[in-house]
Amino acid sequence: MVTFVDLFEKLNFLEMKKLILSAFFALSIFSFNATAQKKTPITEEVKVAIDLNQVKDDKVMVTIMPPKLSTNEIVFHIPKTVPGTYSSDNYGKLVDDFKAFDKSGKELNTSKTDDNSWKIANAKTLEKVTYWVNDTYDSEKGTGFGKDDIFSPAGNNILEGKNFMLNNHCFVGYFDNKKEVNYNVTVNHPATLFGATSMIDNNKSDTVDNFVTTRYFDLVDNPIMYSKPDYETFNVDGMEILFSVYSPNGTHTAKTLLPYLEKTMRAQKAFLGSINSNKRYTVLLYLSDMEKSDAKGFGALEHHTSTTVCFPEAMPVDALGEQIKDVVSHEFFHTVTPLSIHSKEIQYFDYNAPKMSKHLWMYEGCTEYFANLFQINQGLIEADEFYQRMAGKISNSESLNDTMPFTEMSANVLVSPYKEQYLNVYEKGALIGMCIDIIIREKSNGERGILDLMKKLSKEYGPSTPFNDDELFAKITALTYPEVGEFLNTYVAGKTPIPYEVYFAKMGVVKAKVEVPGNPFLKDQSTPYITINPTTKEIVVLPETELNDFMNTLGLKGGDTILAINDKPYNLDNIYEMIMESQNWKADDAISVKIKRSGTEQIINGKVKLSVMEVEGYKMTDTSKEKLNAAWLKG
Repeated sequence: MVTFVDLFEKLNFLEMKKLILSAFFALSIFSFNATAQKKTPITEEVKVAIDLNQVKDDKVMVTIMPPKLSTNEIVFHIPKTVPGTYSSDNYGKLVDDFKAFDKSGKELNTSKTDDNSWKIANAKTLEKVTYWVNDTYDSEKGTGFGKDDIFSPAGNNILEGKNFMLNNHCFVGYFDNKKEVNYNVTVNHPATLFGATSMIDNNKSDTVDNFVTTRYFDLVDNPIMYSKPDYETFNVDGMEILFSVYSPNGTHTAKTLLPYLEKTMRAQKAFLGSINSNKRYTVLLYLSDMEKSDAKGFGALEHHTSTTVCFPEAMPVDALGEQIKDVVSHEFFHTVTPLSIHSKEIQYFDYNAPKMSKHLWMYEGCTEYFANLFQINQGLIEADEFYQRMAGKISNSESLNDTMPFTEMSANVLVSPYKEQYLNVYEKGALIGMCIDIIIREKSNGERGILDLMKKLSKEYGPSTPFNDDELFAKITALTYPEVGEFLNTYVAGKTPIPYEVYFAKMGVVKAKVEVPGNPFLKDQSTPYITINPTTKEIVVLPETELNDFMNTLGLKGGDTILAINDKPYNLDNIYEMIMESQNWKADDAISVKIKRSGTEQIINGKVKLSVMEVEGYKMTDTSKEKLNAAWLKG
């Protein structure tokens, strides 16, 4: 038998509810300049043509014309990695049939020097290069992200006549020393498909789009999703939001999901205030058909003025809306850091030989902290849920290497043993942000917090002025208090685990047992109530196991095979959907379960009853700290 724990590993599950998808939620593209849509006088220009009308074996043709070259040889690169993915994905492996031609159409000699680079001879005569690009969604296994698979929000989709997800680093490369020139991109596409992006289309044709950026980074920073028009727009304090959805079976629409996104983004803007000055922001939501070969890496990838998001189409609307709230909020907060605050390693990112910054605790950790803090600040969740989220992060961080210096892990995150600790940026990284926030609140009598620090850093640096990696701690200390500097050197650059109870106590919060709703299929994160029959792929209630209130109330017994719930069939292939849908069951909801017992099928009708689990958590108990606590969570 395959245990449920084994199944979680197979399906990239790390834990239930918020953490089912967290391994892939928070990856984010770093981006820093304005979208650079204004045309500037062209001195040097790379011209790009992408033809979405001619699809061959799930591949599309890309043609690139360089500016005039002065060297006898030139190397053309497709990125090995892109900022925010923290893995060497080798996007060059998507390229087939790479060729180079001179003005007369004669093919020039080329040689592939590594997985992502091609050397071109007689470069002074080079007129264009051409190649075919494969898609990634239809070949994902879902078990090798960061290894064999490219994380879906960083990959691409080529579905002729229906959907094209253009993460431009998958399609467009760069010539040596030509990343800082204009990129003039023309996309030919079916008239039935709309290209959603934060870039400005300079061609008003229904079949041709044209985009101009002032450098390669800005093109990579602006993904485009082509699909049948299904989008909504709204304005938040002068920022225009475009929300585009692709749902292959029409299960969801932008209109039905809009309330979740709009409520979240309005709350985020209210929380951030003047620190965010974006004029455009685009959310590209791709919903995967889990019944077919399709995207399996669920989460989002951040860009300066947009984010690409992938989720299963089969998720119920409320569950999908909640995930959109949590995931998009994280990505949007990247407009604070690293957009306005980042190091030279990020400003001058090398796509094929990257040097990583030491400060993932800030880029990803503080971003994840803000994604939780703003929800309590804006009344979207209650204080107890916020405490429990932080308690969950403490538990998750302790399962990783809690003594590895965070700055050391960050600077070496692309290689072992550091890359295996990357997920801690969303766990301990967020907790680092929380502790810094608490220190500043305590020392300022509640008047300031970490958001105030970020505003000062943003003013000090901004999108076009990077800091030196080794100077950041000193700058933060100068802008705050010596205690913040001591914390950074001891717990972020050092090996000492953080004593979280000490920092919670400053806000009147202490460790305590708290009750949370249990999961219908798990006793705890390591003890399942169900398993899989490997021969039939059927879901089976574990025999000889004391079952929970959910199963006992319905009269389920050990050895029962679960065939369907609420008329929807389930087995190994779509058990992910069953787990996701169960997160939204409420006590006393009507439920129908089709089972097979002793070879006979039957239907059990009843109501949902959820057990209550007692777990380690935190509670506010010190009334003398109420004012300071309120400043922390609501200030």
